Amino acid sequence: MEFYQEETSTLQKAVGWIVDIVVVICLAWFVVHAFGTQVKISGQSMTPALSGEDIVLMNRLIYDLGEPGRFDVVVFAREDHKTNVKRVIGLPGETVQITGGTVYIDGKPLAADDSLRYVALAGLAENPVILGEDEYFLLGDNRDSSEDSRFANIGNVKRSQIMGKVWLRILPIMHFGPVH
Repeated sequence: MEFYQEETSTLQKAVGWIVDIVVVICLAWFVVHAFGTQVKISGQSMTPALSGEDIVLMNRLIYDLGEPGRFDVVVFAREDHKTNVKRVIGLPGETVQITGGTVYIDGKPLAADDSLRYVALAGLAENPVILGEDEYFLLGDNRDSSEDSRFANIGNVKRSQIMGKVWLRILPIMHFGPVH
């Protein structure tokens, strides 16, 4: 009888360990799938925040719970099915215009650092750009070298095109940290 109890106790411990391992693996898969989608930055359009060849993690679930906010760095799918990384400047229902190198939102200068407020080339935003109820105006941080909402091939980005928010740079390891 004692042998039977010892065997049952060992079996219970083994089953307990297996259940714990399966739960940890499932939790890890969920976290990586939701918050750890890797995106490789190409080009210099987001310099100085992100450089070409940086690898970042994108949170795919954040916008299931809320909407993109001004200055969020987002990943979006272009019409040609390529992905891009840009910063949200204009929100749904707003009017964006670039005049004299300054970004205006609803007629007021964008409240941001000079590096984010100044734009040399206005493109489509030379005239007021009125955003629809599901549209965003995105700009790269390196305004002189960015293909973004100022140009017809990108234009206003629909909410359905936004895949997630960039939240962490993982490579190069020297620049590891949150993305602001």
